[in-house]
Amino acid sequence: MGRKSVAVLDVRSSEVAVFLGERGINNTFVFKASKTEPYDGYQDGVFYDTDNLSQAVFRALSSVEQTCGERIKRLYVGVPGEFLKVVPKERDIGFPSKRKIGQKELDALFESGREELQGYRFIRATSMIYVTADNRRIVDPTGLSASGISAVLSYFYCTKYFADTLELMFSGQKITLGFLPTQLAMANYLIPSETRDEYALFLDAGFLSSTVSVLLGNGILAQKTFWVGKAQIAVRLMKRFSVPYEAAVMLLSKANLFLRDDAPSREFLFRGAAYEIAPAALVEEIKDGLDEICEAVGGFLEECSGKELDYKPLYISGEGVNEIRGALEHISKRLNRVCEQLVPDLPYYNKPSMSSRIGLVDMAYEDNCKRNFIFRLLNGFGG
Repeated sequence: MGRKSVAVLDVRSSEVAVFLGERGINNTFVFKASKTEPYDGYQDGVFYDTDNLSQAVFRALSSVEQTCGERIKRLYVGVPGEFLKVVPKERDIGFPSKRKIGQKELDALFESGREELQGYRFIRATSMIYVTADNRRIVDPTGLSASGISAVLSYFYCTKYFADTLELMFSGQKITLGFLPTQLAMANYLIPSETRDEYALFLDAGFLSSTVSVLLGNGILAQKTFWVGKAQIAVRLMKRFSVPYEAAVMLLSKANLFLRDDAPSREFLFRGAAYEIAPAALVEEIKDGLDEICEAVGGFLEECSGKELDYKPLYISGEGVNEIRGALEHISKRLNRVCEQLVPDLPYYNKPSMSSRIGLVDMAYEDNCKRNFIFRLLNGFGG
């Protein structure tokens, strides 16, 4: 595995994916190999079956290594919102006299807010706002002369359960793990920095669970994960129309909430079996399922109420709702807020389900560059 290549493990609520790639020209990505595998998922911060998870992860990992002919030595693991805690903090440090702010001063600022949380492991800290002693709000204070600096920072903590589960899985594999916050990686990749500098709302709509975040700068001001998603809507269809679960999932992909069809029923074929589905009832049931997502998101936004968020659009990505035609429009109407779908700006990967994969690769690449630079700095630049 070359120094420029990064490997990520994206843990979603219904599948895992391993991607191996590197930066190409014009900030694009060149992917050497990728593999997605289904697994049982998780609920309430616990995997349903860790053996099932392990089997899926190693099937994906083995496939990627065989395809690219490389041995993965470092794997960046995306931590989904279900296993993540975000703690925003205001911190400040002062100096006896004006000095040029460098990495040493910023490291001290970040370290001052770091704490030990029971049941969690610290994995990352990022900045939301920097303010100099003379009340200048800036994105990056590096190189400025000031007698002090304050900041609003985001501290990210992964549950020890998640970290321990993954580390136990890879024990003896000679693979080093690094943990990345999935929703932050997605948001920072998909949403321009100038938009995030003035607050932004992001919904990662997943299969079993969905996470909504209030973004500010390069961090997250508030975040919450809900047990709502595509799977719960499929269960509603399964019960309403007495169809197999897999058939209900397929119905979602074929549904069109804009369609007005007054026919009493339509025949739906699935694996050789025919089912009678009332089009109006199908649309009604899907909308009721989407309303559960809207209620969860709306309740969270009320908790974060403030004039800064009143007219902000809600950016949506993930595999949960974007493939349902008319879903974004329905969510927008229910939340009384503009909703916009986000996808990676990459050929072949420009799908909502790819957002977490590409976002994690982007963050992993940046981390890997910093890590390699420090390694070369400590060991000389000759090699």
